[in-house]
Amino acid sequence: MMRQLLQWTIIIPTLAWGLFFSGVIHDSYIFQILASVLLILSVMSAVHHSEIIAHKVGEPYGTIILAISITVIEVSIIISLMVSGGEEAVSLARDTVYSATMLILNGIVGSCLFIGGLKHHEQTFSKHSVTIALVSLISIVVFTLVVPTFTKSVQGSYYSTPQLIFASLVCLIIYSFFLFAQTSRHREYFLSAGGHEHENTDIIGKRMVITSFLFLLVSLGIVVLLAKTLSPTIESIIISYNLPLTLVGVVIAAIILLPEGIAAIMAARKNRLQTSLNLSLGSALASIGLTIPSVAIVCIVYDMKIILGLDVKSIILLGLSVFTVMLSLSSGRTNIVYGVVLLVNLIAFIFLIIYP
Repeated sequence: MMRQLLQWTIIIPTLAWGLFFSGVIHDSYIFQILASVLLILSVMSAVHHSEIIAHKVGEPYGTIILAISITVIEVSIIISLMVSGGEEAVSLARDTVYSATMLILNGIVGSCLFIGGLKHHEQTFSKHSVTIALVSLISIVVFTLVVPTFTKSVQGSYYSTPQLIFASLVCLIIYSFFLFAQTSRHREYFLSAGGHEHENTDIIGKRMVITSFLFLLVSLGIVVLLAKTLSPTIESIIISYNLPLTLVGVVIAAIILLPEGIAAIMAARKNRLQTSLNLSLGSALASIGLTIPSVAIVCIVYDMKIILGLDVKSIILLGLSVFTVMLSLSSGRTNIVYGVVLLVNLIAFIFLIIYP
């Protein structure tokens, strides 16, 4: 037990909580850098504890736990920044969700296909699982990020309250039935070949699972608080370099998705592309399907406006990304070219934010 308590995944979030309550984060840049390092390590700690629980419960439940854990971080950060940011944060949810979707579809999926193709030349996966995920994702993306740009009930890229409620219900219904297909009706589609879903379950004891669950909550909590505390610093750095504030959403999304991206890429290197795709596409669905309803509740309760609709350029880039992923994953086999194209899409996305 003592050895377990001395692991870095327990020590790091504990130190992060101590630094947060010390109140010295904004006293100097050294403490802000230290807080940033502890934030990233706490995210990785949260994912580590999620993976321990995931190994115990097996696939595809493991990737679902991981995806929802990351989404809880994202939702908490967005809501806390929206409540404290006022009018300046009306587009934060859209920017973060859009950035997360682009980073997942182009960055994480692209990196998995590139690195997996580089090492294994060609990898296979279940076409049925990808089709279910992409059909669900496209519908949610269009209802939440595209349609608000063209509605007429409210001037601008907003939803009226009834429309926002409708879009939130659509997200929850589609995501719920996706989970039903993934965990029950069509679970076999989402399992990795070779029985990986059962490995390492025997060596994980009940005490370890309970400890991981508790420190998963501890890690998630400090990540939310540190991200909120450091967001003014991130904004000031971006402004000082005359960069658009939209990059704040990209930075937040990148911090949140970093450990999950690493886990997906490591799975692709081990020739477990199905696990990588479960992680990536499941996270994209959770990111939108759970974030938008949560943000909608906050906006209705606090009577806040929220910009959801993307501009035409962003819609084109999002459409290109979804279309490219669909074609890349349509045959059940991948190669390095698909990964390169998706990574180029990611570079274009970031480049066109900096040079609009």
